[in-house]
Amino acid sequence: MEFSALQIFLAVAQEGGVSKAAQKLNYVQSNVTARIRKLEEELGVSLFYRRPRGMSLTPAGELLLQYAQKALRLMDEAQKAVTEQAEVGGKLNLGSLGSTAAVRLPGLLAPYYQQYPAVEINLATGRLHDLMNQVLEYKLDGAFVTGPVNRPELVQQEAFWEELVLVTQAGTGPPPHEQYRNALVCPQGQCHYRTRMEYWLREEGLVPYRTMEFDTLEAILGCVATGMGVSMLPRSVVEVSAYKANLAAHDLPPELAWISIVFIRRKDGLNTKVMEALCGLMAQRLNQPGWRPPKNKTTLAPEDKCA
Repeated sequence: MEFSALQIFLAVAQEGGVSKAAQKLNYVQSNVTARIRKLEEELGVSLFYRRPRGMSLTPAGELLLQYAQKALRLMDEAQKAVTEQAEVGGKLNLGSLGSTAAVRLPGLLAPYYQQYPAVEINLATGRLHDLMNQVLEYKLDGAFVTGPVNRPELVQQEAFWEELVLVTQAGTGPPPHEQYRNALVCPQGQCHYRTRMEYWLREEGLVPYRTMEFDTLEAILGCVATGMGVSMLPRSVVEVSAYKANLAAHDLPPELAWISIVFIRRKDGLNTKVMEALCGLMAQRLNQPGWRPPKNKTTLAPEDKCA
């Protein structure tokens, strides 16, 4: 069984058909079909059910898929381990929440790249649970998400601390102003900001309230600036917003104000020099003055648990 045949098999399984797999691999479609048939002949089993609108795995195909994924992952780890013998280099596939990528990561990744220019950094942004799943599925080497993250397969390391503030239209008075009953939030599962916002509304007795969901923080800030409602977001995001002049940031109780951004990765992931260098730089910067919240101001709200 050739390694390239496993790569083709995996592409067909992931794409659900030969044509899409051929496009993904930049192969001729007839070549992909022939390689799959040859693999089935070698193994003496059918790996796919052929249907008019695609292909799906047989039980034998499902079993081979597990081994193919492991084999490809081991090959990738072997390549990284050998490459790093000479210098700190190779690929680093990272994920991050959009707000962290825009405001915090440049201050970490720029000096990292200056110190290790041979490292190829790829950064993808997404929602909390999507990023977590990509790390669990070995699609990302690690991701920056709001913590704490309680998954036994993952390890987490403090990367940044964010101060959350209550964001309103400039000139809006304190509760119980009517705007406070419209909570402008990210979709469920994207980050802990929404959890704390809803916790604060309940504690303030501002119920019932209405939630309006937006995919981007800038969209939330733009709508807050027009008086549609209020939100709870990092102060750092508010300060760099294009709508800053029309926004007001109000301090929150200490137990709600501070939230940790953690870097998560798999426990069984390969601990490469590339990863060690990144984690070391994070630890070094976090210990500098001003990178941690004031003492006695790091209490988490009860709902801040990410399963």
